[in-house]
Amino acid sequence: MNEQQQPAPARRYSPLRELVLARLREFYREPEAVFWVYGFPILMVVALGIAFRNKPVEQIPVDVQDGSQAVEVKQLLEKDNRLLIRVHDEATCLSRWKSGKTDAVVMPLSGPGPRYRLLHDPTRLESQLARSLVNEQLTHPATSAESALVREDELQEPGSRYIDYLVPGLLGMSLMGGGLWGVGFVIVDMRIRKLLKRLLATPMKRGEFLAAIMISRLCFMVPEVLIMLGFTWLTFGVVIRGSLVALVFLVFLGAFAFAGIGLLVASRAKTMESVSGLMNLIMLPMWMLSGIFFSYERFPDVALPFIRLLPLTALNDALRAVMLEGQPLTAQWLRLGILTGWGVGSFVLALRWFRWQ
Repeated sequence: MNEQQQPAPARRYSPLRELVLARLREFYREPEAVFWVYGFPILMVVALGIAFRNKPVEQIPVDVQDGSQAVEVKQLLEKDNRLLIRVHDEATCLSRWKSGKTDAVVMPLSGPGPRYRLLHDPTRLESQLARSLVNEQLTHPATSAESALVREDELQEPGSRYIDYLVPGLLGMSLMGGGLWGVGFVIVDMRIRKLLKRLLATPMKRGEFLAAIMISRLCFMVPEVLIMLGFTWLTFGVVIRGSLVALVFLVFLGAFAFAGIGLLVASRAKTMESVSGLMNLIMLPMWMLSGIFFSYERFPDVALPFIRLLPLTALNDALRAVMLEGQPLTAQWLRLGILTGWGVGSFVLALRWFRWQ
């Protein structure tokens, strides 16, 4: 009679080791988590490094008002190669100032008294640096005492401050976040809770469902925008120079564009992790490139055409044009076309790729 084989001794498992291994496996099996831990910081460094890259000579944009003395003033200021001098008419100079594209404006004056008027913002570090360098050139010892006189004007009236530049960017960022997260998360949450499967049994069409999600999100935009604009008006004196109807139209168009992108992202996503990674991957370039906190013209010239095609860039530029410059919608057909293209194109693709399961 054969002896019965003795069972192999049971392997001892360490709960601590197994739990650590399980967490590590969960991590590297989720591409979204790997991206946010390792990829996101690198992209942040690259984007900010390009925007604020080291240059052989720091170029500080300063505009000179066009006129009979503009060429002389331009040549005088260009002796400091840290200054990037451009000549424009008065309206363009002020427009570029309000949109954050220049740090100071020099206006040659005629008649007795000061020969130059220097516009700057004491609340902006870049503007104060530009002021110092411009004064250094205009009051150079080689010039006469009469020609060295500069009248400095601090631009602090509503529409010319940094807060006026910032609010439209924050408004655009809010519309982007609300459209993407408010639409994408709703659909993915319904898919996870098996609600979409139940809707599959109804006679409702996909287009009706997606349109309902978009329209409901648009309805939330009005009070959100009104509260933000009202708060900034009461607290900081931010005013709207253009038409309120035009501003509301831009808000709805921007919300429509980003809601369409949110639908597209969520059309096939099945988990919160996947939709979160995709949403942030889409928003990251626009956070960095679309001129929310600083002008996107800091980036290389070769990148500017692509940056202007981003929906948030078009929305921010349009909002600033209406709020700060009072431009009508008819003067912004290209920006409106970009936003419409993103909204319609995203909705059409989402309608084609959407699955209930």
